[in-house]
Amino acid sequence: MSDRLLETTVGQFLDRLASSAPTPGGGSVAALTGAMAAGLITMVCDLTIGKKQYAEFEAEAKAIRERAEAYRAELQQLAQADIDVFNQLSAVYKLPRTTEADAASRRAAIQTVMRQATEIPLRTARAAAALLPLCAPLARYGNRTAVTDVAAAALLIRAAVPAALINVESNLAVIEDQIFAREARAQAEDLLMGLDGEVEGVLTLTRTRLKG
Repeated sequence: MSDRLLETTVGQFLDRLASSAPTPGGGSVAALTGAMAAGLITMVCDLTIGKKQYAEFEAEAKAIRERAEAYRAELQQLAQADIDVFNQLSAVYKLPRTTEADAASRRAAIQTVMRQATEIPLRTARAAAALLPLCAPLARYGNRTAVTDVAAAALLIRAAVPAALINVESNLAVIEDQIFAREARAQAEDLLMGLDGEVEGVLTLTRTRLKG
């Protein structure tokens, strides 16, 4: 099995996830969940673009598709980055602490990598949340036969954002830089604010399209 997440099959990924191996874990799953949401958005755009009945929405659908693909690429990279930073963190925890100098060096290294390990899920949550505004116009004006896929994307986003942020919360418990910790917590709160309401709005639009 490849060490690179995106080079594995779905079956290999799920087997590894279900094993006692520490990676992939929740951070990678959150990123891949966001990436899957982006993929669904792109799919619905592709099913809309070029159709006469959706001609008035085509330009916006193309713009939505471009943004969704950019976020999908970012989230795929973040899924691997989560694994990579965990491996780095495991390595620095194994650094020697025989002398006071060793211990100080190890502590500084842990804090540096822990900060990176916090920034990655924060970026994951940010990228996943940025997909949500793409869903409402697509649910309202996109291909009606695929509108449930937009709803599925919104639900995946609602899972991905807090799943990423719980990792942020966990890491902040050991971050010594309190300015960084406060800023990260504020960003996390902003990302969660209004998330449920926005998802419910997409679901309402979806159900309205299904009726009519």
